Amino acid sequence: MILEVAARAPVGLLPVVAFLTALMYFDSYKLVGLRIVVATIFVGAAAAGLCYVINDAALRRLSVDFITYSRYVSPVIEETIKALTIVYLIRSQRIAFLVDAAIYGFAVGTGFAVVENLYYLSIRPDSLMAVWVVRGFGTAIMHGGATAIFAIVSMALTEKRPGDLTALLPGLAAAIVLHSAFNHFLFQPVLSTLGILIALPPLAWLVFRRSERSVGDWLGADFDADARLLEILDSDEFDTSNIGTYLQSLRSHFRGEIVSDMLCYLRLHLELEMLAKGMLLMRQQGMSPEVDPGVRAKFDELRYLERSIGRTGKRAMKPFLNLNARDLWQIHMIGR
Repeated sequence: MILEVAARAPVGLLPVVAFLTALMYFDSYKLVGLRIVVATIFVGAAAAGLCYVINDAALRRLSVDFITYSRYVSPVIEETIKALTIVYLIRSQRIAFLVDAAIYGFAVGTGFAVVENLYYLSIRPDSLMAVWVVRGFGTAIMHGGATAIFAIVSMALTEKRPGDLTALLPGLAAAIVLHSAFNHFLFQPVLSTLGILIALPPLAWLVFRRSERSVGDWLGADFDADARLLEILDSDEFDTSNIGTYLQSLRSHFRGEIVSDMLCYLRLHLELEMLAKGMLLMRQQGMSPEVDPGVRAKFDELRYLERSIGRTGKRAMKPFLNLNARDLWQIHMIGR
């Protein structure tokens, strides 16, 4: 029996892990670190435990049979719980591109699927190998793919509608529909597994192709813009530039030392942005750049300046320091 379980477990667990590994490998910019991916997998595993408790309680209280429940109720519960991690990452500006959204989403689904399949293995250790092929290549990949789709769609819509929570609903609906559709074919497992394997790889390829192009365009345009702005800050033309003139106008609303802190904050933020972009370019060339220990001190100074400037000061800086999700994400990237 032990040998049979040992033979079945890899079939049920390794495909989803291998798919996630492939996603990380093909990310040439290495946008998501291994440590955070592992942490996200554990979060997905915890989500599976929470869903088990909720599903068990709901199934006892609802007057529906198991098949109906698995088709229309459990997909809503499970995809909503899995989505919470992605919502947090998007809202905290830890995700900036579609490719890292896909990796984070699939990592959550991987943790969920591993726990679910381990539980199934514990209660059905004598299941046929064909069952484990379906669970490994079908059910597990579905869990990862559904959450990845939520992350991709939500990230794409959030970029267009920042701060709008309704931008998360289409992705959640897509994940629930995929999950429900898969569960409709529980008694035709080969068909559902083939459907997942046929649909997800092309989707992953399209996401990576679009995201790689997006990262390249962003790096090229923003790197030049940041360099030009730093050049202006260090030149004699600063006082007559638009930024210089605007900062001078703020002296009528803020104390002189606050305006000076704004200028320091702008310079430091630009330096950290350019450092992050440089690291991405080096990663794209296959190098593994190390972060200078002095960068930590710059982050401490950045936080001090943020407290000194305050919320009102940061709002006043928006005309020349318009921080979007990607700007904030790159600061997180070298800060972690």
